Amino acid sequence: MSCIFIFMGWSCSNESVETYVATPSPLQIPQLFEDNILNPVIPVDNPQTVEGVALGKKLFFDPILSGDNTQACADCHAPGNAFSDADRFSDGIDGIRGNRNSMPLFNLAWNYDEKFFWDGSSFSLEHQAFVPVSDPIEMKSSWTQLETELQQHPEYPNLFQQAFGTSKIDSTVVTKAIAQFERTLISSNSKFDKYLLGEATLTPEELNGFNVFMDETKGDCFHCHGSDKNPLWTDNIFHNNGLDATFTDLGLGAVTGDPADNGKFKSPSLRNLAFTAPYMHDGRFATLDEVINHYSEGLQNSSTIDPLMKKVAQGGVQLSAQDKADLKAFLLSLSDDEFISNPDFLNQ
Repeated sequence: MSCIFIFMGWSCSNESVETYVATPSPLQIPQLFEDNILNPVIPVDNPQTVEGVALGKKLFFDPILSGDNTQACADCHAPGNAFSDADRFSDGIDGIRGNRNSMPLFNLAWNYDEKFFWDGSSFSLEHQAFVPVSDPIEMKSSWTQLETELQQHPEYPNLFQQAFGTSKIDSTVVTKAIAQFERTLISSNSKFDKYLLGEATLTPEELNGFNVFMDETKGDCFHCHGSDKNPLWTDNIFHNNGLDATFTDLGLGAVTGDPADNGKFKSPSLRNLAFTAPYMHDGRFATLDEVINHYSEGLQNSSTIDPLMKKVAQGGVQLSAQDKADLKAFLLSLSDDEFISNPDFLNQ
């Protein structure tokens, strides 16, 4: 039997065809994901293939995507930082800084609403990959320029032929390839994952920290960030978590135009916090201790404060020093050392 990749998926027959056959490469779904959450979102017109993923990886690390060929996606989404940026704000090719912290990239195929970026302004992972190329603060290229450069490149036309059955390169196939690679960035092997699978033991501090996290009278963190039954450790929903009394960045409100959405930003995953500092949409907190102190004593009230910030009138949940230390220990147990060193995700 032979199979060929066509626009809407795979077509198979018993007759041989003289068309390049891209190799299916389904995502390897971790056991805890399989047991607890829905299947990943894979567009019918962009199935995972060996050739597509390899091409997407090459593009992700290639500075050819930027206007002056100096900056790649990986410069703002570095593997060692769980595909985020250690700087509070990333520099574009002209040295201009944005006003938000670069989001980490992992477990993206399980973002069921498919709203990406801190403010949900991009729908689908393919479109998320489309935006930075022409953004004047980021890569500051144009898709016309990039398509021409890739078309004239000694390797890329053949790689696109192998991945998508066409050597004609445009933004659609470029972003499809990058999205395929990004969907493979799966993080699922933290100490806490191993604990849930019966393969590791938590310390008393980590166990108490998890209890603080889950306790509505203490940390009360699970509503937005999930639990042992949600391996994503985020609800992927937008919340005003009490950072500011007034807003210089409207977040989701600037996208929807609804004042009730002002100051709302996507809840990030709590995985890999050991690698993703600084924290929050604007990177205002350099340490995890500052994040915990914010929820404990630093909440700011506003008209759109999330109802889940139930202790805002008291400034926060008022954790003890011991509970803060234990909560931090638990949160760090969600970090996945193997993820940041996985050779499949590195430029090698």
